[in-house]
Amino acid sequence: MNSIAQKYSYENSDSVLEAKSATSAHMADLQRGLAPTIQVPPISQPAAFLRAHTDDASNPDCKIKIAHGTTTLAFRFKGGIIVAVDSRATAGNWIASQTVNKVIRINPMLLGTMAGGAADCQYWETWLGTQCRLHELREKERISVAAASKILSNLIYEYKGMGLSMGTMICGYTKKEGPTIYYVDSDGTRLKGDLFCVGSGQTFAYGVVDAGLKWDMSVEDALYLGKRGILAATHRDAYSGGSINLYHVTEQGWVYHGNHNVGDIFWDIKEQEGSFNNVEA
Repeated sequence: MNSIAQKYSYENSDSVLEAKSATSAHMADLQRGLAPTIQVPPISQPAAFLRAHTDDASNPDCKIKIAHGTTTLAFRFKGGIIVAVDSRATAGNWIASQTVNKVIRINPMLLGTMAGGAADCQYWETWLGTQCRLHELREKERISVAAASKILSNLIYEYKGMGLSMGTMICGYTKKEGPTIYYVDSDGTRLKGDLFCVGSGQTFAYGVVDAGLKWDMSVEDALYLGKRGILAATHRDAYSGGSINLYHVTEQGWVYHGNHNVGDIFWDIKEQEGSFNNVEA
């Protein structure tokens, strides 16, 4: 399994080029240093083992029932990409944290979102950042969003069925592509689109963003729409909450637009819009 990550590392990096004249054993040692290694269960069929013990759909009596909860969204418009996420982490019915940063800053030009297993998303998207940097050093140009998402997709597909839990969006802006969003998950899906909402609160966020999204909207309106979509999800979904982290991705890179506590902005937006009429102060 350790060879999986190595396949997607750049084989022409300096350390590997130096190994051209070395023995094959020495070359293998150098290549192993380019990619992370992962320990898998010491059993013959890890995928079947994990299904039997964690998949309550196929085995209702499984010992480990993994519950996930979050709301993340990203959408394209004329001025770039808006990325908005909540900050609540849950462990079953218990709120484990209200301050999780679910936007992973892959590099100054690329953002990734986190849904599913926090460790999986953080580990592999941080690794993706190293691959993007190697591309820049080798090709003397920024990696495209399509290529970055493909590197991640190819790698995690090799671990399909091994217990990874990822539903991420790779967001960036290049002159050739314009504002671009790819959805990548641990089931092997890789989709390009204009709008994605991911997580247990996605249906509530989709309802708000679908109704208000326009291609030629202003940056201010787009930021408000992203914030409003997450707010709707935190209001209705028990597994989403905490605060809203808001980003705007432009051709010059991403810009952070702050952390907004949902408890504070709820009443402001309720008064401003005249919405949430079922809630009384």
